[in-house]
Amino acid sequence: MNRKSFLQKSFLSSSLLLVPGLAHNNFLASVGKTSMKLAIRDKDQKNICATCGTRHATARTEADTCPICQDERQYVGDKGQLWLSYSEVAKSSSIRITRLQPDLYDLKITPSFAISQKAHLVLSKSGNILWDCIPFLDEQTASYIRTMGGIKAIAISHPHYYSLMAEWAQAFDCPIYLHVQDKQWIQDKSRHIRLWEGKKLVLWDDISVVHVAGHFAGSTVLHLPHHGAKGSLLTGDSIYVARDRKHVSFMYSYPNLIPLKKAAIKRIQQQIEPLAFDAIHGAFEGQEIPSGAREAFRRSVARYLNIYKA
Repeated sequence: MNRKSFLQKSFLSSSLLLVPGLAHNNFLASVGKTSMKLAIRDKDQKNICATCGTRHATARTEADTCPICQDERQYVGDKGQLWLSYSEVAKSSSIRITRLQPDLYDLKITPSFAISQKAHLVLSKSGNILWDCIPFLDEQTASYIRTMGGIKAIAISHPHYYSLMAEWAQAFDCPIYLHVQDKQWIQDKSRHIRLWEGKKLVLWDDISVVHVAGHFAGSTVLHLPHHGAKGSLLTGDSIYVARDRKHVSFMYSYPNLIPLKKAAIKRIQQQIEPLAFDAIHGAFEGQEIPSGAREAFRRSVARYLNIYKA
């Protein structure tokens, strides 16, 4: 049995909590020399927005504002604009890793921080992909991901999840694919950023990043035609799984309850319809439609468009 199969069968039947500060985690000890050292830039500078988790290129002061949070799709926290350093975030943070499918995992900071989104690690024979990003990375998590083949590319759905993308890309020496229409929202520049344009970015193994717009001008989803029984879609906030898991939603702003216009929903419909999928995985806890997702998508689009007719 190869290492990848061993890890999947032995350690990932439920979830794995990698706790910062454990020098000899049982998991790491069992797979040998896997330690991966991180060199976080300016880790004591206060440059991470406490509300959205976006890291900025330089140290921030109380007089500085976060453009992501000032935008009408987001908000400034009740305590006002606060800035944290990576070191401050790291003091109390761990990353929980959960297997969703044999070759699909989610990663979430615990306890919850900032927006509390999940990232997804997609395993594929030609290279692994990190879909979306979270504002923290520790050596245990980086070491674990390396045992699974590392990360060949990062792709991010929209600016709310840019977070610590530059440090993730530096750690794995991989490109970050962002749609050019969201270029203005980049707060922490990196030599790893690759801006792309058009309707679709084909990666490998038939995996593609699909531009749907809507929530942001450059919003995208990740299409995984060979993951799951009949294909899967990772949707960020472009297609938001409803609490009943029988419907999805389309919003310009979720926290501020600003709906999308009819034309934007129809564009999403146009881009999604040709894709083969039966599962949807969203950005937050519980946002999974493991089967019947295509029907849920169609049903939801019809419901929205009927409302616009009223």
